[in-house]
Amino acid sequence: MANKLIVAPAPHVQTAQSTARIMRDVVIALMPALVVSTIVFGVDVLRVTAISVAACVLFEFLIQKFLVRGSLTISNWSAVVTGVLLAFNLPASIPWWIVVIGAFVAIAIAKMTFGGLGKNPFNPALVGRVFLLIAYPVQMTDWPLPVNGAFDALSGATPLAAVKHGIAGPDALGVQNLLIGNMPGSLGEVATLALLLGFVYLLWRRVITWHIPVTILATMALFAFLVALCSGESGEMLWQLPLFHVLAGGAILGSVFMATDYSTSPMTVRGGVIFAVGIGVVTMLIRLWGAYPEGMSFAILMMNACVPLINKYVKPKRFGVVK
Repeated sequence: MANKLIVAPAPHVQTAQSTARIMRDVVIALMPALVVSTIVFGVDVLRVTAISVAACVLFEFLIQKFLVRGSLTISNWSAVVTGVLLAFNLPASIPWWIVVIGAFVAIAIAKMTFGGLGKNPFNPALVGRVFLLIAYPVQMTDWPLPVNGAFDALSGATPLAAVKHGIAGPDALGVQNLLIGNMPGSLGEVATLALLLGFVYLLWRRVITWHIPVTILATMALFAFLVALCSGESGEMLWQLPLFHVLAGGAILGSVFMATDYSTSPMTVRGGVIFAVGIGVVTMLIRLWGAYPEGMSFAILMMNACVPLINKYVKPKRFGVVK
């Protein structure tokens, strides 16, 4: 008679969810934003996204096939997610070879060097994006205008850059333009409403919880409100500045799709809130007083590095342990 008492390591909870299913849900949640971005910038969006996804999948396959020599994991869709997210952090006009370099950094250095999915301490797509921003700053900040030419007041600058450099005020762009994304920016900056739709989908599918995204955005809004208040602003500006910083740039994309990455975020709700507050504060510090108009990518990577300390700080007490 076979022994049915098998000793196995945790976790022991059975669930219908799998890595592939979760990653497919993330891809599905990003599709509305991809459609909106394609409408705004044209077919170049599909070119950049296709190159990014193909390069990420190819690099992961080659590394596992010839270097790691383990079981292939490209079927779990994680490389596809990395490819889409990396593309969403790039301008539609970027050369194809820069996209390939970014994919290599994201997969080969930020992911596979640490052992693959679940072992990487930093979000791979953001590592690829930050590397490209430092290595190719001109190409990474060459923002094309919308193909319909309906909104050219920013002269090729993103809303965050326009406000930071005094080209326009946060009240000049309008909530409607920020929501529908008819403005210069990266693929993922111009589809705020579509990204929020993806957020609702991920909540419905229970892929993520609301704690990290909502805390990040609330922290950013409160920070902007306090800055406006301390600067002597009054009236509409007290709510326009917080609303602008929540809707502009990569706030929604970063808080919903990158900060919630299972591998690089804390394991508990309390830890997630601490993590999210840190992201919100660092993002606003960089946006308002840093060298770059956008700080979400840097903030998430900095807080990724703090995750082990946060997990240790909020570690729950073991049963039976009494002070």
